[in-house]
Amino acid sequence: MFIPSILFIVLYRFPLSRSSSLKKLQPGVYLTTLAIAIVAGIMIWLIGWQAFLLIQLPVTVFASTTGTWLFYIQHQFEDTYWEKSGNWDFTIAALQGSSFYKLPKVLQWFTGNIGFHHIHHLSPRIPNYLLPKCHEENSLFQKVSVLSVRTSLKSSLLSLWDENQKKLVGFKYLKTLQADLNNVG
Repeated sequence: MFIPSILFIVLYRFPLSRSSSLKKLQPGVYLTTLAIAIVAGIMIWLIGWQAFLLIQLPVTVFASTTGTWLFYIQHQFEDTYWEKSGNWDFTIAALQGSSFYKLPKVLQWFTGNIGFHHIHHLSPRIPNYLLPKCHEENSLFQKVSVLSVRTSLKSSLLSLWDENQKKLVGFKYLKTLQADLNNVG
């Protein structure tokens, strides 16, 4: 639960990439980090560090955990798309490698339509308020895997890729395979 917070508060604030394309972004990250530190400093000066932490820590833990969950679950579901790099296809990966996370309307609104992640993979420039309309008007998007809050909870237990079935499975499936092998032998 606290790992996403550490990721967002510490690790993403100090990027250590050696990639030349990412090095161009580092000054912006450092400037953003500085701006956050200044705002936090002003808030601590105004309300005190205890009040600041009582407000900021729960909000940060909740937001970073929720954001990490939303990202994770939209890519980790039973019928997701995984392919070796030589056979990898951009369009198939966009449509089958991310799900349509059908959230209740209020959560859909609070998350900025993040459930339409499959459309974002194809065209990240579509504004979030147009994603539902885009999804409804394009039959291509009706074929993507749909996750609800309930099915996403089940998907969180899937962590192994079964190359034969081309789907994610859980450790329970591994035990079933082991039992089958023991019965054959």
